[in-house]
Amino acid sequence: MRVRSFALLALPLLAACSGGGKDPRGVDRNETLLSVSASGHAESRPDKAEFQAGIETWARSAKDASAANAKKIDEIVAALKGVGVDEKDIQTRAVTVNRIDYGDRRGQFQAMNVVNVTVRDVSKANAAVTAVTEAGANIVSGPNLSMTDPEATANLAYADAYKAARKRAEAYAKAAGMEVSRVLYIRDAGGSQGNTYFRAADATAIDAARPVAEQAMAVAPPPPPPVAAGGSRMMVGTTNSDVFIQVDFALTPS
Repeated sequence: MRVRSFALLALPLLAACSGGGKDPRGVDRNETLLSVSASGHAESRPDKAEFQAGIETWARSAKDASAANAKKIDEIVAALKGVGVDEKDIQTRAVTVNRIDYGDRRGQFQAMNVVNVTVRDVSKANAAVTAVTEAGANIVSGPNLSMTDPEATANLAYADAYKAARKRAEAYAKAAGMEVSRVLYIRDAGGSQGNTYFRAADATAIDAARPVAEQAMAVAPPPPPPVAAGGSRMMVGTTNSDVFIQVDFALTPS
């Protein structure tokens, strides 16, 4: 797992408090408020794959179409079990029977059954896709590659973002002849992990992170294309976690 960090934006609010009463921002009279926005990045190798597999059949009656479809989906499920996929990781997504009223198959009935398959050992994903296509699946799409514990990688990115914010705050403090005395507030400004996006904690954080968050979303990869029949070799690669935070620090004269 690789981790890198960088601060994307720093917004110093060099507004030393003066006058009586408690400052609503939480700083004391001898403190200066510094607000820093930063990002964190972490990478992890996916260890789980999900894809959809199914069968579409046609017959002169709804009963015959359904029977043929049920026979083929049983063969697909058996093929998945044969390569080590547990039955609890095979979930029905759609079952339909429709009369066709157009084209060359007009008057026939179409039956379709699609299952969602979770492969918990990503190294077996290619074998699972190959197995269903060889069993006759004519509907195959995916895969969606992910981590069993995505929060662990996200937390590494958030911790990295805080380190970046702290480092930037210390640089500001040193340049101003001050030092960081304490942390006043930490706001989660959201982020992304692959095709999954993390919501920001509040509107203020959303506004602060919007420029960098929009950049991250702009380069997010598109949804995966359908898997080719027969299953081509899967490139697992790594999944990026990019997150954003805003931290308010209190500075005091050194």
